[in-house]
Amino acid sequence: METIRIPNEATYSPIALTDLAIAAPLLSRVLLGATLPGFLLQTAAMAVYAGSSIQDWTARLGVRRIDFLREFGADVDHLEPMSPQVREAEMTVLAERVNDGYVADRPALEELTQIVDRHLTDYIAGITEQRVETSTEVRTFSLAGFVFPFALGAADIFSGDVAILQDTGVFQPHVVAHEFVHRKGYYRELDAQALAYLSMTASNDDLLVQSALCERLHRNLRALTGEDEALYLEKLEGLGLRAELNEPFEQLRPALDPMGRAVADVMRGLYDARMRITGQNGLSDYDVGFTNFLFTFETSRTARQRPPERGALR
Repeated sequence: METIRIPNEATYSPIALTDLAIAAPLLSRVLLGATLPGFLLQTAAMAVYAGSSIQDWTARLGVRRIDFLREFGADVDHLEPMSPQVREAEMTVLAERVNDGYVADRPALEELTQIVDRHLTDYIAGITEQRVETSTEVRTFSLAGFVFPFALGAADIFSGDVAILQDTGVFQPHVVAHEFVHRKGYYRELDAQALAYLSMTASNDDLLVQSALCERLHRNLRALTGEDEALYLEKLEGLGLRAELNEPFEQLRPALDPMGRAVADVMRGLYDARMRITGQNGLSDYDVGFTNFLFTFETSRTARQRPPERGALR
């Protein structure tokens, strides 16, 4: 099988090069009382960033990307909408599955990233007959977390830099997988959601399967409740999740202080617009689009692939 290696050299920098470039002039002014050292450091960081990005871009030219419509019978432009009743039924089944198959393991992030990347690489290779090998490095801090306070993770599609911005418990493996899909050259959020879910449920690893099923349950819940915190908590309570699972779901409820919500709403609007400009359906691709994709795939008569048994609901 052919192997493509994307270097991702920027991911091995102790500090994200973009963060360094942004912060260097300000820190230089505050700490040294002069801007020149900061500008020199900024220039050096951007030079390394550019070199790494060009190297990665060149490597990605050889990547065979998945044709989602051909392989899954669904893509960002071809989705069968789910009714609220179907979503409610899915949530009932998913809640039963995650309750019955609860896994308490919590591997360290460094170990988790290697496990997730291996299964993601295997799943994509099983479709394209090409292994796309990338870095497994992640950060736990990024300035993106201040810009997008609602984000769980962030990926720089040029350098491959990935930051995991929150500890989301059972959701963590899926969040890592989502960002690693971007690292492998898929920039659309729906594609990242779909490949993360399919690779995790195909892994036969109980921890990864649990994370993917919880993600699907959470996204159905968000599709039904939107930004209504009270409705979210009401429907969550009705699912009867065991306490260990209910807690991370509660942490992801749409609740922010008034000032935080105002900032988040502005940034959501900007991010939604950016997604639409790049041929996506907007922020709805994370939940409505993602769950519709899986529904479309599982009911498709034209898809070349079969839904992974442990992730399929029909």
